[in-house]
Amino acid sequence: MPINEALLPEFDNEMANTRKTLERVPDGKFSWKPHDKSGTMGWLAGHLAEIPRWATETLKNDELDMSPGGVRMQQPPSPKTQKELLERFDQNVKAARASIAAASDADFMKMWSLLDNGKKLFTMPKIACIRGWVMNHTIHHRAQLGVYLRLNNLPVPAIYGPSADENPMM
Repeated sequence: MPINEALLPEFDNEMANTRKTLERVPDGKFSWKPHDKSGTMGWLAGHLAEIPRWATETLKNDELDMSPGGVRMQQPPSPKTQKELLERFDQNVKAARASIAAASDADFMKMWSLLDNGKKLFTMPKIACIRGWVMNHTIHHRAQLGVYLRLNNLPVPAIYGPSADENPMM
């Protein structure tokens, strides 16, 4: 089985679960954060909306320099509303899915590097980047967002099984 065919069902499932979580972020809570060292709910949700775009960029390019010429890359602006958040997420997921579906096994095995001002930080096969920096990174931040929801008494969606708010087993 080609890598893309093996990866797409997992990608689709994780993106569907992420969308369910993003749907719970209400407009009035975008500036909320649990601690001074934490990002806001709007920043975290916006970050989750952007992560799928990394699959497209990884498959299209062989490297990413976070500070080309010593100038830090501009981060996309955080969404201001749930509608904007979901539109951005859906657009990025659609493009990422198309990129993954079109990639060959050879594309996935090409090396990809992360740089900072021209200095190579690490290199890995593109499939490892997509699994680690897209899929696992999404899962990590989605779990954080679930905690933000819980701390605001907002319903947490069932992801890999029931949540206390959906389909409780008891």
